[in-house]
Amino acid sequence: MTYRANPSTRNSLPILAALLWLTTGGAAYSQTATPSSPMPTGEWLVNDRVARIKIVDCGGHLWGVVAWESRPGGTDHRNPDPQLRSRPTLGMPILLDMTLTKPNRWEGQVYNSQNGKTYSANISLSDPNTLRIQGCVFGFLCGGENWTRYETSDTVGRAPAQTQSKPAPGRKTTTQTSPADDVCSRVVGAAGLPHERGLK
Repeated sequence: MTYRANPSTRNSLPILAALLWLTTGGAAYSQTATPSSPMPTGEWLVNDRVARIKIVDCGGHLWGVVAWESRPGGTDHRNPDPQLRSRPTLGMPILLDMTLTKPNRWEGQVYNSQNGKTYSANISLSDPNTLRIQGCVFGFLCGGENWTRYETSDTVGRAPAQTQSKPAPGRKTTTQTSPADDVCSRVVGAAGLPHERGLK
């Protein structure tokens, strides 16, 4: 007896292979960014131009901290923890534990220091220089804004330069430095939500 492949079986093999890829390979792809995929890491000027947020990758989790303020010296005065209300906003984490959930979408939380609340949030790149951030309350009441990538050589969309004022006699000067260099060491592994931690 000679075995002959059924034409309908032969035509279904590519479909079966595609289904197998979708169930195994597609799931793996959605969990990791490919090297050629643009990443939201870097510094971003917020929509109202009052701050820049430095986003760093801490072992596959994105965290964003305030790296520059248009009005230095802000404090987290609306934090729900009274002991943290005097901590500086410069260096404070606001994008919390964002993980890649599908291509070009990271989900986690955002801390809003204007009201002291933490919301579920997601970020995605509209293009390599535009970050869309969206925060949600109750999972369905959502709002968002676009942030612009900040490059030190930028002239368009650049935040105004900060001018150093002369200190009063007898006072030490402090310069505003980017706290992002040690972001991962400060946020990863600590217990509780970042806005409740004593990160100073």
